[in-house]
Amino acid sequence: MRKALRLRRLSRPRDDRYLFVPLDHSVSDGPVVPRDRWHELIDSVVVGGADAIIVHKGRVRTIDPAVLAGCALVVHLSAGTAHAADTNAKVLVGEVDEALRLGADAVSVHVNIGSDTEERQLVDLGVVAKACDEWNVPLIAMAYPRGPRIADPHDAALLAHVVNIAVDLGADIVKTNLALPAERMAEVIASCPIPVLVAGGPATGVSVVDHARTAMAVGCAGLAVGRRVFTSDAPMSLVAELASIVHDDTRSDLVRAMTGVVAQS
Repeated sequence: MRKALRLRRLSRPRDDRYLFVPLDHSVSDGPVVPRDRWHELIDSVVVGGADAIIVHKGRVRTIDPAVLAGCALVVHLSAGTAHAADTNAKVLVGEVDEALRLGADAVSVHVNIGSDTEERQLVDLGVVAKACDEWNVPLIAMAYPRGPRIADPHDAALLAHVVNIAVDLGADIVKTNLALPAERMAEVIASCPIPVLVAGGPATGVSVVDHARTAMAVGCAGLAVGRRVFTSDAPMSLVAELASIVHDDTRSDLVRAMTGVVAQS
């Protein structure tokens, strides 16, 4: 029951659709924004209508708890950097009980299927899933086909395998790539008994807003968009636009009216 309550908190309108904003990139790639813009970014994401933010455990301590009154907190337990010999390797750097002490509503774990360290990452996912069951905490698996054995990370059959690995090892929600062509994502979703979210996609040609519309049209349960939010000139308006697409409402119009900001794709 307690896990069900926490899962409901991950969807602000309680419609079982999700817009997550990962801000864990500071470990893998470096600071997402300068220090003096961090609180403004968090405010923008929350006011814009994100259902949850995703950060590492230490970064939680830099966020005013009052800001998260209407937005869920996900603590990311995996890490790896762009400077590693194997950039697809991920290791556990936190535990479920730590996340709970910090006020987390859920935790997330990253797994790269097809990487040289796939075995270790699968073990870590299983370990965290066991702890999540013990503590009644939702688990989000960020599961991707990524590594030297992967020819096409957008192949629908491969993505169906990846999301079902997440299911079988105990995840409650899974985030992965959007299939290409996008209509084949429906096959991935039909194969999976838990909500499937897609990443924000590369900033190459297609706007993140159009990407979001496509993802929801083919049946995804939501999106997890980080980089394309925190690099936007108007993150609040962009998050509002994405939230309106995910939750099928007029949140973006309301926020633009409040802020006078034009959405940036």
